[in-house]
Amino acid sequence: MIILNNISKTYGKSENSFIALNHIDLSVPDMSTIAIIGKSGSGKSTLMHIMSGLDRPTSGKVLIDRKDIFALKAKDIDTFRSTKMSFIFQAFFVEANQTCYQNIALPLEIASVPITKRKKRIQEALIAVGLEEKSNELAANLSGGQKQRLAIARAIVNKPKLLFADEPTGNLDSVTGEKIMTLLFGLNKKIGCTLILVTHDSDLAKRCDKQVVLKDGEIELISSKKRRTKVA
Repeated sequence: MIILNNISKTYGKSENSFIALNHIDLSVPDMSTIAIIGKSGSGKSTLMHIMSGLDRPTSGKVLIDRKDIFALKAKDIDTFRSTKMSFIFQAFFVEANQTCYQNIALPLEIASVPITKRKKRIQEALIAVGLEEKSNELAANLSGGQKQRLAIARAIVNKPKLLFADEPTGNLDSVTGEKIMTLLFGLNKKIGCTLILVTHDSDLAKRCDKQVVLKDGEIELISSKKRRTKVA
């Protein structure tokens, strides 16, 4: 479980300061699907970055499995992130001049997975996203939808406990976007990962177990399939 306790984030100092997040309290159950939604500048990406340890809060704690991740040394945070988390970004960030196989192998190398165990995991990830026939294809030769699927394969190859996706369908047409989201929700069930989405898409958000609506750095509303909670 992820627990955010009184998280605030301020950029800049004195008269030039900007409050990106203001006293955020939130819990994310294991194996759930959570959508973080709101207008541009509401603090969605900042919240996701702090939840994952990519950015530090100005104040407050982030507990993952009862462990305060910001109490860890920087090296330990990096290790925790590489073994427990994965990220999918709108811009793909695949290595164009490397093959699909090489792209997917990268997180395994970072996590120091033995070479003898990599091939099977990479093949499983390729099959999961329907790119098993593209193993030796350069990423530069893939379509936009295929590149996004490759990014997802790279993100899931380590079977992460936490999967963060920042506008994962933002650059895709509606048909390809639907396929990608069906894949992500399927992976949530198949490998039991917690899926945390940042999105502008209200229809996509409604498919999640919980929707967290941000406005001006504060939680305005928490809505779930069972109930809606207005935050004062």
